[in-house]
Amino acid sequence: MTSITKPRIRIPKLDRNALGLTRMDYEGSMSTLCAGCGHDSITAALTHAFFELALPPHRAVKLSGIGCSSKTTAYFLSQAHGFNGVHGRMPAVASGANAAHQELTYIGISGDGDSLSIGLGQLCHAIRRNVNMLYVLENNGVYGLTKGQFSASSDVGSKSKKGEPNQDGPIDPVAMALTLGATFVARSFSGDKEQLVPIMMAGLRHRGFAFVDVLSPCVTFNDHEGSTKSYTFIRKSNSEVVGTGFVPIQEQISTQYEPGSVRPVTVHDGTTLYLRKVDASYDPTDRSMAYAYLKEHQDRGEIATGLLYIQEDSADLHAREKTVATPLRDLTFESLCPGAAALEDLMDEYI
Repeated sequence: MTSITKPRIRIPKLDRNALGLTRMDYEGSMSTLCAGCGHDSITAALTHAFFELALPPHRAVKLSGIGCSSKTTAYFLSQAHGFNGVHGRMPAVASGANAAHQELTYIGISGDGDSLSIGLGQLCHAIRRNVNMLYVLENNGVYGLTKGQFSASSDVGSKSKKGEPNQDGPIDPVAMALTLGATFVARSFSGDKEQLVPIMMAGLRHRGFAFVDVLSPCVTFNDHEGSTKSYTFIRKSNSEVVGTGFVPIQEQISTQYEPGSVRPVTVHDGTTLYLRKVDASYDPTDRSMAYAYLKEHQDRGEIATGLLYIQEDSADLHAREKTVATPLRDLTFESLCPGAAALEDLMDEYI
């Protein structure tokens, strides 16, 4: 992928965190995404979350697959190591890296195409193994990098730019994560910074697989109708379809609304989506309540956002498998290769 290095600008009075770093120290290259893309708002929220938690940038590992969403890793934490895996295979790369060095902070960035189609099996096993990482699904309902084909999260009846209706049922990533036993499940809207930043912070601090589905409108191809998610729109007859070869400059969409309330948000093509934020009485430790809450508000045509479920006593992959805390690179040769006798004793356990 290509990226543009940001020029360094000295601003002497910027706030500093406990490490003495400014928010600029957590930024990356300049974004090459479409102007107004919701993914850039997610990048800003991640930068803010890392800054507030005072996490060392060089102790983070950024992982992604293929797609518009996977370019995000270039746009924050320039001091961190990043790795773009094969399409849909990022969860396996993250699992292997985490197994080798559990002391680093792992963050995976993916999209609905990368995670819910070719990478669905990979994502499922990362969830069930409770790999200790923050997994951000930038959900826009289309394959934006290849000109707007339907993704697995597109609703039945939503139309492409050419007018063909989608006939396949959608995969709800939040419901799927709950079903697979995820220990941290949240959903937010890319334009709701007040909600998104705390969710990212909580996900980074969670011990286990923290799954965050972020509804992120595609300003170029996402003009679908009839969905309960932010990428689908109640199409109006006078909506303008953006040309493939031209992307107009748009303002990023943002909103603020109180817990327990519903907020209509008008997106770039003039259509409207409806968001509902969980209220104070909601219990995020009750998995059954999370299922019921999702279904109730889905039936109303609303999108439930917020921290939907968390298992506070979560045991991650390392705790379950009783692995050593020392990174594999720091173990001695004798520890890694104890010899034939140790191997024979291990094999005897399976006889």
